[in-house]
Amino acid sequence: MGWLWAIIVGFVLGLIAKAIIPGKQHSPLWLTTIFGILGAIAGNAIAQGLGVAETPGIDWSRHAFQLIAAVIIVFFGDMAYMSLRRGRRRA
Repeated sequence: MGWLWAIIVGFVLGLIAKAIIPGKQHSPLWLTTIFGILGAIAGNAIAQGLGVAETPGIDWSRHAFQLIAAVIIVFFGDMAYMSLRRGRRRA
């Protein structure tokens, strides 16, 4: 069941990150979901490193780290995706 939650959280984080980033992102939905999953993993690692991964109640700080990481990963991942697409057209 853990993998299902990872996909759901990654999907939601990816969509929120796409909404926050200005302009149009060109990466497909499946890739945005993977970027969101990576953002959740990175955000959890950062929260764990800072000692705020487990708090009483809702872990707002952990969720904030997940969202920030997802925004960064979606932004740079979309840039890489567009760069690869442009490179294929030239070849």
